[in-house]
Amino acid sequence: MGISTYSSSVSSTRQLLPRDARRAQILRAAAATFALEGYAATSVDDVAKTAGITKLIVYRHFESKADLYREILEETSERLVYEWVAKTDSGHEQGAAIATLLAVARELPDGFRLLFVHASRESDFEEFALDFRALQVAAADRLLERLLLQGPIRAWLTQLTIDILVASVLRWMEVGDPAADEEWSKLATDGVRAMIAAAVGSSPDAIAAAVSSPAVEPQLQAVPAHR
Repeated sequence: MGISTYSSSVSSTRQLLPRDARRAQILRAAAATFALEGYAATSVDDVAKTAGITKLIVYRHFESKADLYREILEETSERLVYEWVAKTDSGHEQGAAIATLLAVARELPDGFRLLFVHASRESDFEEFALDFRALQVAAADRLLERLLLQGPIRAWLTQLTIDILVASVLRWMEVGDPAADEEWSKLATDGVRAMIAAAVGSSPDAIAAAVSSPAVEPQLQAVPAHR
């Protein structure tokens, strides 16, 4: 069903880990298993097997399979917001959107795929995915309002920009060399600017100047929470 980057280093003797470390290990194993097999086809036993622990240990940290999936989505979305605010706080770095997405995709690859590819297809988590999408669209629209009046063209361009940003990062994660991430980020950012420039009849440099602003930050402060 999917691909996973999780690699278990379980030995024949189970390691004792601090609670936070064990919780993180379970989340990574669960994200990998969900991304590979899908939510419905994955059991808590599967997660435990991937993590190299017993099902009882999983239940010591998480109430249910749904709780695990939700925690993964919340962790990934919160990391995206944190990275975005950190980058835009520091001189409103141009190209922050691509850099933010890629940084979190490298850190939490399976969680990233769950949030942007799989969650919207799962009835229990569709609302979470749609809410986070709405935050992204609101942020993009705040940028584009400097370039276009409100209307169908701006609405289309806003949605398309988000689609291209996310799809570009997902594809680069599949084929790209991490050593080339910085170079690719600049290339991808230039490509998105050129697309927007063509749509609004401006130059890429003018687009870069227009969207280099802190105005979008408040739109990404509220991460969706569905408990």
